[in-house]
Amino acid sequence: MPDVTKTDVKTGRVDPVGGAPAVPPVESKPEKTRSLWGDAWADLRRSWIFIISSVLIFFLLLITFFPGWFTSAEPILGDLSKHYLQKPKLGDVGSADWLGYDQQGRSVYARVIYGTRASIAVGFGTTILVTLVGSLVGMIAGYFGGIVDSILSRLADVFFGIPFMLGTMVVLNSFPERTAWVVIGALGFFGWTQISRVMRGAVITTKQADYVQAAKALGASTPRIMFRHILPNTLAPVIVVATISLGVYIAAEATLSFLGLGLSGVSWGNDISDGGASIRVAQWIMLYPSIMLSITVLAFIMLGEAVRNALDPKMR
Repeated sequence: MPDVTKTDVKTGRVDPVGGAPAVPPVESKPEKTRSLWGDAWADLRRSWIFIISSVLIFFLLLITFFPGWFTSAEPILGDLSKHYLQKPKLGDVGSADWLGYDQQGRSVYARVIYGTRASIAVGFGTTILVTLVGSLVGMIAGYFGGIVDSILSRLADVFFGIPFMLGTMVVLNSFPERTAWVVIGALGFFGWTQISRVMRGAVITTKQADYVQAAKALGASTPRIMFRHILPNTLAPVIVVATISLGVYIAAEATLSFLGLGLSGVSWGNDISDGGASIRVAQWIMLYPSIMLSITVLAFIMLGEAVRNALDPKMR
């Protein structure tokens, strides 16, 4: 005999008479929408370029903060009587003898490890400085427009017209002692113009949005509109440019050190310059700092490309 059912008039649920209670209907959960940053992170996790560059940068940061984990040798102490231009012992991985010694009897491996700290510090410091200055100038110029935009844009054009490396060399040449802070200040003094232009264009586009106009109509203050509504929606292109520029600033610091105008201490550029005098008989002095510099610059450029592909909707 077939089961007898009854229907609830209010809910429309069909219940068997005298049987087990009915199973309530399954409600489907609405899909949660992701923001631009959520979509970008999902794309980055699937990008092999991002994964490889992140692993390399993580390894470089470990060397920067904990150089003693990788070598116990001192980068500035040499022994000419024992280690003058001693050839590398590639079988002794991680030892002071691994990559050979330079003209002053100093371990090339130790200098490569400690040179990482100088290059990463200058790269990150310069990037932070130019991002802050360029973003602030570009935001003010793009938001206020008019005479303010004209003055700041012409100022940026003046700095943009000065050759970056030439201007930095002139500034650094006036300092007898070139510490990391001096190099960061010189590179940042001429490097903020690109981010300023990117931020200005993004602000001009964003300030026409409906939510910005609504905030103005509700009487929100100018700083609140700029930093609460406009800034979060204009960071994507700035982050892309800053990430790629970080590798460029590391290469610029090495170039200045190679020319004798960079850091006064341990630096890849200084070692590459010193190795040039003995390149015929001791190629390893120049070779290994050059390889480390190339890997570092490539890692940050790859990271910037991955971030650009993730944040630019046109690249999807």
